Amino acid sequence: MTDFPASHSDLLDAKFATFATVDDAGYPQLSEVWFLHEAGEVKVSLNDSRAKVRNLRSRPECSLFILDLSNPFRYLEVRGRARIEPDDGAFAQKVGAKYEADLAAYDRPGESRLVVTIEPDKVYPVDMGG
Repeated sequence: MTDFPASHSDLLDAKFATFATVDDAGYPQLSEVWFLHEAGEVKVSLNDSRAKVRNLRSRPECSLFILDLSNPFRYLEVRGRARIEPDDGAFAQKVGAKYEADLAAYDRPGESRLVVTIEPDKVYPVDMGG
């Protein structure tokens, strides 16, 4: 569990974040994700067939970048390592409730959901907006 800075705690309720992993060739792979901040942890629900999951299994280093859409000079970056655990569907339902979506509807037959928890090494709260 991490104490995120109070100055940027509102961003932990944002709708979107950019999640970065490192691919097999060593390049960053980024995509927009839905996420939850719960009990002091930042978590993402991913389908087990996603490239992000393959990347994280090879290299757990990752970053979640949350931009303040009303002030793009302000953001929160969470860098760390991913902990991947199976999801019995409960976490995906929590994420779905935040976004009013059924995450299982995006899964093909035979695919399953995983909970990816970012274990922060560094948290960067930035505000260059003066």
